[in-house]
Amino acid sequence: MTGNGEGTAVGGISSLPGVPPRQPLRAPATPQGPGSGRERLGYRGPSACAAAGITYRQLDYWARTQLVQPSIRPAHGSGTQRLYSFQDILVLKIVKRLLDAGVSLQSIRTAVRALRSADLAELAGLTLMSDGATVYRCESPEELAELLRGGRGVFGIAVGAVWGDVEAALARLQAERVDTGEAVGGAGHPSDELARRRQRGAR
Repeated sequence: MTGNGEGTAVGGISSLPGVPPRQPLRAPATPQGPGSGRERLGYRGPSACAAAGITYRQLDYWARTQLVQPSIRPAHGSGTQRLYSFQDILVLKIVKRLLDAGVSLQSIRTAVRALRSADLAELAGLTLMSDGATVYRCESPEELAELLRGGRGVFGIAVGAVWGDVEAALARLQAERVDTGEAVGGAGHPSDELARRRQRGAR
């Protein structure tokens, strides 16, 4: 697996919200939009990177290869800013952890489609388990015990814990109202702060 996230596609993913455990998942034909029916906030690329713990190069590469694209506003030519939703950033952080653990890119792509199509409220109680080739969902101790009985080495990602990390990080960063573009909360975008520091150093 290379540094930009490509790798040999092997295995698959089974069971995410709405799919019985340990059965192959089929990505839905018409994904639901994250945050549908509620007021949504968006986050620019630098804020998404800071909250997900990834580099801007990774963010840009994943968007261009359609691994994780911003659901609110994609980039349209020079000068436009991508705008990511909370659910997008949650998925970005999970993808980073799966890639770091050596999970196949094919499995991750399928997981991304399922995670982004799921209702946001379903994700908080979900645990993802992987043996490196396949990703499983576990929603109860019994399902986890069944997976471990197979004797394979597995690792887990508690989506609720990732959710908490992302939420805490975004609370310190600036968001934008999707409908008006108005800045909301936070100390500003990381890129804006970097620019201010450079200006102070040039004086």
